[in-house]
Amino acid sequence: MRKIIMGVAAVGVVAASAYFFMQPDASASDVTLYKNPQCGCCEEYAKYLTRNGFTVTVKATHDLNVISRQAGIPDDFQGCHLAFLDDYVISGHVPIATVNKLISERPDIKGVTLPGMPNGSPGMSGQKSGPFRIYEVGATEPKIYTVE
Repeated sequence: MRKIIMGVAAVGVVAASAYFFMQPDASASDVTLYKNPQCGCCEEYAKYLTRNGFTVTVKATHDLNVISRQAGIPDDFQGCHLAFLDDYVISGHVPIATVNKLISERPDIKGVTLPGMPNGSPGMSGQKSGPFRIYEVGATEPKIYTVE
């Protein structure tokens, strides 16, 4: 009987240790999203991130273009809003699969962007009319990071 109790206790310790060490870094789930004060689709994108497990703080600003440039997003590649997640910037209505890919692969880039406001993207109404081309931004010219 004693061996069974010790075995169960050992399994419990291993399981608790695995649970503790497998927990995501809290900072990786915290997002700060900058948006124009009147933009409703940006609010919808914030809700989308929240539904997908992130804690989102929304900050209204009239300086979105300036903040985007400072974050390394060229003018022609800027999205509707700008989010900061962990050490990355996410510009526009980027789908959650790409956000998760970014934070799991941790590439040496500044972040990703889905330029403009494509119909059917997360937070946007309408039908998706084609694949979303999501670009990586960093020290060089933006290039395709993924297509969804």
